[in-house]
Amino acid sequence: MKKNLFLFFLILIGGNTFAQQANEVNIVPKPTFAEKGVGQFVIDHRTSIVAKESDAQKVAAIFNYFLKKQYGFTLKINNAAAGSAIVLNTSSAKLPNESYQLKVTNKGVNIQGSRAGVFYGVQSLLQLIQQKGSQLVVPVVNINDEPNFAYRGLMLDVGRHFFDANEIKKILDVMASLKLNTLHWHLTDDQGWRLEIKKYPKLTAISAWRDSTIIGQYYDFKPFVYDGKKSGGFYTQEQAREVVKYAAERNIEVIPEIEMPGHSTAVLAAYPELGNGTGPYKVPGYWGVHNTIYNPGEPTFQFLQDVLTEVMAIFPSKYIHIGGDEVPKDEWKTSALAQKLIHENKLKDEHELQSWFINRIEKFLNKNGKSLIGWDEILEGGLTPNATVMSWRGEAGGIQAAKEGHNVIMSPNSNMYIDHAQAKDAKTEPLAIGGFLPLDVVYNYNPRPTALTADQQKHILGVQANMWTEYIPTNNKLEYMLFPRVIALAEVGWTKTENKNYEDFVGKRLPVVLESIEKSGINYRIPEASVVITDDAASKRKKITITSFVADSKVYYTLDGHKADNTADLYSAPILSPMTNGKPLTLKYIIVTRENKTSNEFSVDIK
Repeated sequence: MKKNLFLFFLILIGGNTFAQQANEVNIVPKPTFAEKGVGQFVIDHRTSIVAKESDAQKVAAIFNYFLKKQYGFTLKINNAAAGSAIVLNTSSAKLPNESYQLKVTNKGVNIQGSRAGVFYGVQSLLQLIQQKGSQLVVPVVNINDEPNFAYRGLMLDVGRHFFDANEIKKILDVMASLKLNTLHWHLTDDQGWRLEIKKYPKLTAISAWRDSTIIGQYYDFKPFVYDGKKSGGFYTQEQAREVVKYAAERNIEVIPEIEMPGHSTAVLAAYPELGNGTGPYKVPGYWGVHNTIYNPGEPTFQFLQDVLTEVMAIFPSKYIHIGGDEVPKDEWKTSALAQKLIHENKLKDEHELQSWFINRIEKFLNKNGKSLIGWDEILEGGLTPNATVMSWRGEAGGIQAAKEGHNVIMSPNSNMYIDHAQAKDAKTEPLAIGGFLPLDVVYNYNPRPTALTADQQKHILGVQANMWTEYIPTNNKLEYMLFPRVIALAEVGWTKTENKNYEDFVGKRLPVVLESIEKSGINYRIPEASVVITDDAASKRKKITITSFVADSKVYYTLDGHKADNTADLYSAPILSPMTNGKPLTLKYIIVTRENKTSNEFSVDIK
């Protein structure tokens, strides 16, 4: 209720518009320092981009790309100032990587930093631009900005459901605008293999396809009911390289994930000799943890090294993710080969055998100049020497790894699993894997656990949200589940904890970003409005104030518990509830955006 009262007073002071306010800089993520001045800079056909250095010219080209996408025109790029100009300066060696200074005066714009810093300054500039009639204007402003974490990531699972390269690029554009710098691309799983490997063509001929997929939630039908539709797909190496290049132009590193030793059923369907003799194998169309895993023999290591050799040639990233999660050891317990290796290498059990397995892969990657990332299960049986841990089963794995001196990326399922539902009542939301992860829980996460000392916290490289796609078969649903939670993720990764404020985020900055991504054709979930219910002394009734967090949207409501749609009452000012002699009422409402996008129906009990 305190949060809602804060927002109520915010609306009373600020009016009903969410546009850039007179003395505020409403961009996401919130900058380290931002000061608004008096006046504005006008961008018109006479404005040019000044970019002397090669890196600056590359950023200028991307700036023009986004200008064209948003406003339908580009600016001329010069290497010397000439009148009205936006100057991009990448020669400044004083600022740390990704930091930038942005200064807007009535006469022009100056952005300086490294290539990455200037790129992020451009993204801030794009958010500051306002369209006034036929003109584009930028308020006079001074911004000094730097990220809180070096690693700011989003994991996208394309193994369960395949998304084509155009959809990946669409998401990369939004990531870039939010200053996220890592796409963790989950390319393989039990239900599908998604990358062309020239030495093993059956991976795309067989492993990339399943003949059917279960419908509904995992527990809805026993036995499972299948849709009867062939599902799958893969990226050619050329397509993957194009995605990597596209991402790099937007200061995003793409980290590939090749799962091992578990989540490998799709591979075994094509190459059963790599299994533990428990076939025949088939690419499954149902979810969950599968018992089928690689055997730890030499042919398996040869296969994986061959695969990783081709992967490394496509992805220049520092890291290669090898999974290592959810590996049932039942097959190894009954495998003569596995038991022989345990004995010969003086290992305690199958957990140490997994550590031995991953250690061999790590040595191969290190030899080729790459570093290994794995999910926190790689801690079991002893962590390999140079591995980075991605902590997903809460924070415990990350805390343990940091205490042992290993680098960590925080990605706990409690705060960062954006495949979880966005409302408590699952019936009001599209089918999800389960759980409940509202926007504020994402936003308020602090990736630096207080259980760690200041020195140990230095091992926390950053934060990542994970989008698993068992129940996400379409582009529209993917975007619905990503946004607005990924917008909140942006501030978790970039903005210092002491500068974060959820009410400020949803009340001022989020509406501006939602309006922008909707214009660009991105689907998203319209978040619940703020509903403030207070006692009205004069009428002895309840006063109800509804504040939408989407700019220029409309709210339609009912108070009798019946359906709310665009035939219901249009909200325009705080409303008084009917006299009910103490009986409770239910407010139902929908939000309709300026582009005519309609929210789910939301309900609030009025006592």
